[in-house]
Amino acid sequence: MTDDVRDNTWTTLPNLRSSRITGFHKLPLVDRVALVAAWAALSPHEQAMLTYEGLSLERADQMIENVIGLYALPLGVATNFQINGQDYLIPMVVEEPSVVAACSNAARLVREGGGFHTSSDEPLMIGQIQILDVDNVYAAAGRVWEQREALIEAANDSTSSIVRRGGGVRDLELHPLMQTSAGPMLIVHIVMDTRDAMGANAVNSVCEQLGPRIAQITGGRVLLRILSNLTDRRRAQASCRVPAAALGGPAVGRGIVEAAAFAEADPYRAATHNKGVMNGMDAVCIATGNDWRALEAGAHAYAGLHGRYTSMTRWWQDDFGDLHGSIDIPLAVGTVSGATRSHPGAQVAMKILGNPDARPLAEIIAAVGLAQNLAALRALATEGIQRGHMEMHARQLALAAGAPPDLIPEVVAVMIQENRIRLERAKVLVEEMLGRP
Repeated sequence: MTDDVRDNTWTTLPNLRSSRITGFHKLPLVDRVALVAAWAALSPHEQAMLTYEGLSLERADQMIENVIGLYALPLGVATNFQINGQDYLIPMVVEEPSVVAACSNAARLVREGGGFHTSSDEPLMIGQIQILDVDNVYAAAGRVWEQREALIEAANDSTSSIVRRGGGVRDLELHPLMQTSAGPMLIVHIVMDTRDAMGANAVNSVCEQLGPRIAQITGGRVLLRILSNLTDRRRAQASCRVPAAALGGPAVGRGIVEAAAFAEADPYRAATHNKGVMNGMDAVCIATGNDWRALEAGAHAYAGLHGRYTSMTRWWQDDFGDLHGSIDIPLAVGTVSGATRSHPGAQVAMKILGNPDARPLAEIIAAVGLAQNLAALRALATEGIQRGHMEMHARQLALAAGAPPDLIPEVVAVMIQENRIRLERAKVLVEEMLGRP
């Protein structure tokens, strides 16, 4: 390892380790792996999961249907994160250039203001039971309400693993829908504490279990019995402060606030703004084996919950010119089931994070989303988004053009100098450089 990495205190005193690792991106790949392995106390087998073994074809065949092979994506770590006073290296699986670097840089800026501060709600998920063909929706709702306690008791079977862990159904709510294209219907919401599970299977099972009983109570026809991915009872919050000096002056912070105001007011801008937030959050979800599609569905639905699609984040300046940001977002993730437990790479990623429970993991992901948004807004408000992104894009083009690793930096440098970042140009440069004596 290089001296600037060896000099980090935590390499000799693990209890004092810091995620502020200078020059991490400049290290050879083998040294980066070794450093992260030392950070997370990975075994040789777990290190192999990172570098060349990972998911086996046999295990993949048990995870989904019709398996024909494996599809690999890069796994990186974002550095510099400090969340509620604790340092983290953040595993991220993503194919888009500059995401990990931008996230790490934003975390470095936030670190100057004391790091991220996070919180989260209890892990409450909502299941929905749809009842149709009742004579009177409100009368049917009244009959269900009369049986509310009995239904909750029936759902909380003592043999359920979630109930044994302290979770279970907490409430039952009634939502009459009088004006739909299919006529009036009654929707029963089952509010369930799923503890450290994401909870989809548990909630769906309870909905299917209660469906016949609710049909009998209402005299109606039960159709759908399924969870909702709008998990507005299960949100995570993150906030941060970036000193004006760390940004390069109050004017930069003002530009970020003005750019954020654009996203708050305009759905066309908000869509791209929020995509940047999800760049970071999705990457951590994928790395830890969580359902990033469910995360996307809930986050975007929440951003449009009040009739107008808007920004997932808020940014403002205080009287000293310091920048403040916050995010409050539905975030249902789990740590005890699904790919988090079945995918060897996800298990290693969780160990790098310190094997957090579901709520701390959600808070980490919220902080990453806020950091990713800060990085994008800062780039947009200063040099523009393309400057750093195009350098990484040029590396991908050089690789696609067949450049060997030792020539990639030279091909990239020439394309950037010429401002001709094109695959065709990369191919010509590679041919010329490979043909040199």
